Parts: sequence; C-alpha cells; structure tokens
Amino acid sequence: MKNIKKYVSALFMATGLLILANACKVGKDYVQPKLKLPGSFRGDTLAYFGDTSSMGLIHWKSFFHDPTLKLLIDSALTNNFEMKTALLNLQISSRVMAQNKSNYLPSVSATIANGNRTWRSKEFGSGPLSKYYEHKAEKAPENMFVYQSQFGSDISFSWEIDIWKKISSKQEQLLAEYLDTQEAKNAIQTNIITSVAKGYFNLLMLDAKIEVAKRNVQLNDSTLRMIKLQYKAGEITALAIQQTESQRLLAASLVPELEKQITIQENALQTLTGRLPDSIKRGTSYEHLFAESKDISLGSPIEIIRNRPDIRSSEFQLMAANANANIQQAMRYPSLNIGGVLGVNSMLPRNWFNIPGALLGGITGNLTTPIFKNKTLKTQYEVAKLERDKAEIQLQQRVVEAVAEVSNAVVTVDKQREQLELARKRVDNAHLAVKNANLLFKSGYATYLEVITAQSNALDSDLDLVELRQQHLDGFVDLYRSLGGGWR
Repeated sequence: MKNIKKYVSALFMATGLLILANACKVGKDYVQPKLKLPGSFRGDTLAYFGDTSSMGLIHWKSFFHDPTLKLLIDSALTNNFEMKTALLNLQISSRVMAQNKSNYLPSVSATIANGNRTWRSKEFGSGPLSKYYEHKAEKAPENMFVYQSQFGSDISFSWEIDIWKKISSKQEQLLAEYLDTQEAKNAIQTNIITSVAKGYFNLLMLDAKIEVAKRNVQLNDSTLRMIKLQYKAGEITALAIQQTESQRLLAASLVPELEKQITIQENALQTLTGRLPDSIKRGTSYEHLFAESKDISLGSPIEIIRNRPDIRSSEFQLMAANANANIQQAMRYPSLNIGGVLGVNSMLPRNWFNIPGALLGGITGNLTTPIFKNKTLKTQYEVAKLERDKAEIQLQQRVVEAVAEVSNAVVTVDKQREQLELARKRVDNAHLAVKNANLLFKSGYATYLEVITAQSNALDSDLDLVELRQQHLDGFVDLYRSLGGGWR
C-alpha cells in the first residue's frame, strides 16, 4: 500500500514538472492579414451624408421609426424558424467547446465487477498456477479440461500530456468556430431585418398603387360621362366612348392584380415572423420610416471589418483554419500518455476483497511517435495549410466585395434621390396636363385623344413615383445592412 502511494506521488510530481516545463507549441499564432481597404468609400464625399454618427452603429430600433414595422421585426427575430435554428447551432457549438476543455484532464473509468473463466487442458503450461487448480487437474479425467477463474473490480485512468499544445490548439479552433456560429446568427438577424423592412415597404407601395389606380378609375368615369354627353350632342363619334372605356378598364384591371400581390406579400411577411398567413396592419405614414438625417455618416471603411457579420465570420473561419493547421502539425510529433489502474483481483470469489492480498495496481507511461503512416499525416498537414491560405483569400475577397457593396449602395441612394425629385416634377406636370386637357376639351380646343393621353401619362407617372419611392427606401435599408447595421 505504501509502495502504491509512492508511485502515485511520483507520478503526479513528474506530471507537474512536465506541465510546468511544457512550453513547446508547434505552428503559428494567428495574425490578422493585411486587408485591402481604401481611405474612404467611393461616394462618401456626397453632400447627402454628414460626418457624425456612423449608420452601421445605429441600433435597428433607433434606425426604423414606424411602430408597426418595429413590431414586425421584433416578432420575426423571436419567432423566425431560421433564427431559432441558428440559436440552437450556437448552443451546440458552445457544448462542444466546453467539452474540449475537459480534455486537459485524465479520462477515468471504473469496472464495477469483472469475472471470467478460462478452460485449458491438463497439459497447458508448465503446471498449475495454484494448489487449487493443481487439485482440480489431479481429479480431472485424462484429456479433460480444467478451468481458471478471475474476479475483480478496478478504477483506471488515461492521460495524454499536451506536449505540443494539440488540446489548446483544438480549443482555439472550437472557439473560432463558436464565434463563427455567433456571426452566422448575426448575419441571419441582419437579413431578417432587411427582408421584413423591404416586405413592409413593398406593402406600402402596393397600397399606394391601388390608391392611384382607383383615383384614375374615378377620373376616367368622369371623363367618360362627359364624352357620352358630347356623343349624344353629336359632337364626337362612338369611337371616343370606346377608347375612353378601354382606358378606364385598364386602370380598373390594376386593382385585382395589386390586391393579389398584397395578399402574397402579407403571407411572405407572416412566414418571416413564423406565423400562419394573415393580414398585416399598416403604419399611418409612408414618409420618414427610418432615420434619414444629415447627422448620419458612412463611417470609415475599417468599421465594416468590425461591424459586418459576414466579414467577422470569414476571419473566424481563418482563425479556425490556422488552429487546425497547428493541430495537424502537432499530430506528426511524439505523444506522451500516462495511465494507471488500481483495484482488487482474485482467483476465488471468497478472496475478492481480501485486502491487501487482493490489491491490484499498475502505472504505465507511453511515449509514441509516428514513423510511417503512408504519408497520411504529412498530407493532412499540407492540406490544412492550403485550407488556411484559402480561408485568407476568402477573407480578402469578402472585404473587397463589402467595400464595393457599400459604394454601390451609396451611389444608388444618392441617384435615387435625384430620380425622386424629377419624378415628383413629372407627376405635377402630368396632373396639370390632365386638368388643362379637360378644360380645353370642354371648350372645344382639344380632342378626346389628348384627354386620354394626358390621363394615361398621369397614371404612369403616379405609378413610377410610387415605385421609385419604394426603391429609395430599399436602397437606404441596403446601405444600412452593407455597413453592418442591424445585428446589435
């Protein structure tokens, strides 16, 4: 018993010294590569943007002002199926990372009860192992078998010393993968917010289009009544009535088509929020749906590295690939395993717990190194290095694409504002043309074709303005997303 304690004490002392002396880590520590970033975004000099708070840092609840839209986004972030799956993936990654920390400790197992019986011939070996089995052999007939029994229970342990930091490199890899999962969840959140906002803006646009179509139908009804009166007076032919009726039917046919699109869009939004198809309440105002101020800036390009979930995810993937390369390199070096067993063992059941005579103990230490593995370890290490290089290229690509995406969004928002101003002037001019055409037609200075043309132009102008307004809203949301906004 004293000898066993000495062996155990010596084992733990040697292990402690080995751990303290262990400063051998193979591989390279992660260093962020140099990323291609401009001094500013192309289009950042536009007068539309100020130089105070960065748009990407604004919380989505502060960015959007419409209460109905906020409720829809909040519901989607809570009930969306893709978001729920991302949260479960995050929990799975967390459990795996926590389990790897236990690899620093030895694995321990216990055999509660063990029994076996082995039959052998009388001539097996040099002789019986005990008087008990000698007696059994003497009584056994010639050419018969005798048996040998063993009973025991024990506790055993196995411990791999992390000489080359394989376990710590694995922990770095799992941490990077966990953070990558977190960024994947953030990217899903950003996409959900963008999709809900765009869907809501599309609903408002479809509502506005229906109002335009209905107003145009009413205008055509008024024109048709006037033309019928002139037809009865013999001033025009039946062709004028037919063409005016066709114009009225064209405007009226827009209403059921738009109602269909509204129902489909409402169902799509309800699906995003994890609900069954139903109608959706609208806000009271089409304008000022989100933060649109001179005090908002684009921020510096370096901020998109810290803000955009996809870029952060790519960098964590590079970290994981770097850690995996270190692991594969360490697999080519020797490994040290320490093991031991302590328990009781006997040949007869009645002597099973006859202590100290039945005590069983042992300590093992193995230093093993791979010599020839059919180039498997070397190939795995070389592939891991190539995967790390590939992950770095993908990070560089993602950064360049992000900068281009922001620049495209900036130009889109700015040019759409110019288009909106021109579209509003076009609408004002078209409405004035309709008014003048009706007055001239009543006075006999214009034909019914000029009235129909003016009304058709007014309808197209109104519809184009509604679409441009929605595109501008979508463009502003795309700019917010491209700057990394929405996941906070």
